[in-house]
Amino acid sequence: MDTTMDQLRTLIVVHETGTALGAARVLGREQSSVQKQLDTMNRNFRDLCGEPLVLKQGRGKDVLFTGTGEALVELARGTLGDWLEGIHESRRRLGKTLMVGTTRFTLGYLAGAGERVAEEFEQRGIELKVGHVRTRDVLGKLRAKDVDLVCGSVVTSPQGNGVDNELDAFDVMEWRRSGVSLLTNLPHSRLPGPTVTSSELRTLPLVVSASGLMAGVLHTWFGADYRNKLHIAAEIDTVTYGFELLRSGLLRGCMLVTKGVAEAAGDPRVAYGRGMRAVELVNDTGPRLEVLLGAFTRRGERAHYEASHPLNLLWDALALENEQWRREQRWPTEGLEPDPFELANSYNPSES
Repeated sequence: MDTTMDQLRTLIVVHETGTALGAARVLGREQSSVQKQLDTMNRNFRDLCGEPLVLKQGRGKDVLFTGTGEALVELARGTLGDWLEGIHESRRRLGKTLMVGTTRFTLGYLAGAGERVAEEFEQRGIELKVGHVRTRDVLGKLRAKDVDLVCGSVVTSPQGNGVDNELDAFDVMEWRRSGVSLLTNLPHSRLPGPTVTSSELRTLPLVVSASGLMAGVLHTWFGADYRNKLHIAAEIDTVTYGFELLRSGLLRGCMLVTKGVAEAAGDPRVAYGRGMRAVELVNDTGPRLEVLLGAFTRRGERAHYEASHPLNLLWDALALENEQWRREQRWPTEGLEPDPFELANSYNPSES
């Protein structure tokens, strides 16, 4: 009963690192301090349960966790996890800290909205924490309560309901929607265009991201084993490298992109599109899909808070920021070559 939260944390880190020395390095402490805590817990639980938590196995070797030790580690993880979640829930309710995630391509929106609320947040002592979120993790971060609001893109259906109703669990502020197209450097003799069906993707050399939006599209259309059903000419980590690869001519193929990116490829200000052309993708394989760009929070959470709560203030600021971007049609990276995804999010051929 005398076991402290700090001792439980130490036990978890020893379990993860294998030794008191490894735990000391992670915790920024002296090894003797960690060892003292470990010895104390060992003695207490030997008296309480009849078995110590860990057994030494010799110099330079990882300690061996007993059955009691393994059970306590799992109990400690749950206890600390519940404790921290309770603290975070209180901070969210009181509005002292606001955790926000953003992809690289929506940072401009968030930066503008942040300027709108900065003065009030500072006066009220509200801490705004911002973290990078990969596109594939946009909704997962919200589900895990790692963030309170996230700006990014998800694949959804044209009706506004996510595939498998994924978006039903979230409040959504929609900024843009875009279909899926192809960018290609293949000659017209190989891919005449101006359209191609999604079923024909099986016959084309494709440049495919390892994860992210377009990987999700292919997964939906062709199943989890889509890599075995398609001709993957190159697998890339970032779409930027995909543009560079196709532009270099080293590889002849196609890459799935949002319709906005494909349409913007002809803009002379956009270097990524040089030497490539857009081909409209007509879906005949599975559900029609779109890429939705916007802001997301957990369903109903904002309604539980007053209008003056930081989450609602930032949400409203994002809405104002989006309206301003729509009116001005300005590039997110003024003075620089537009990023392809940022360009697609603000590109509208009818207004250019």
